[in-house]
Amino acid sequence: MSLPKWKPSHRFYRGCYNITWVLFGIVFWSDIKGREKIPTGAAMICSNHSSFFDPIFIAFAFGKEYFLHFFAKVELFRVPVLSWIITKLGAISVDRDMFDVTSMKRTLSYFKNGEKVAIFPEGTRAADLIESKKGAVKIAERAHVPLVPVFVPRKKKCFSKLHLVIGEPYYIEKQANKRTAEDYHRLSEELMAKIEALNPVQAQ
Repeated sequence: MSLPKWKPSHRFYRGCYNITWVLFGIVFWSDIKGREKIPTGAAMICSNHSSFFDPIFIAFAFGKEYFLHFFAKVELFRVPVLSWIITKLGAISVDRDMFDVTSMKRTLSYFKNGEKVAIFPEGTRAADLIESKKGAVKIAERAHVPLVPVFVPRKKKCFSKLHLVIGEPYYIEKQANKRTAEDYHRLSEELMAKIEALNPVQAQ
């Protein structure tokens, strides 16, 4: 089944942002720390993942002035109506069962245009975990864009404050020798450690 060809729309993104801000603002109060650390230009936004609504909370954390392109599993692009919405929102399809050249090229083109891409390195299932973490590091290294760790609380209670934290951006510097699988595993574990270190509970 072919994927939709509609182009992402910044105007549509901002419209959805405004609508969801009103709806979610009634249920959650966001306390966002680290906004001053958001880099200008291209960046790979990396967050922990525990809820279907995490992309919305991350979008709120960065504000509607930033158009975040979220990675989403390819199955979502095959759902009527939803496929149209997430495509207009600039989501990037990811096929978990194969290396997706098209998605990689699209991601690199967004970086080239100075835009930001958001990914959940933890993956959506156990089999995705290792490769998803490595993927975030590899893409950021190849495009030479900063990784921005973000922590989103795993437990979300309605009508209570939600504490999100944006961490310090950092680069994966390229090296002369080709990195080994062990190198990428170590770098991906460092990324996850940086995300977890932002947990306000851990920091106390």
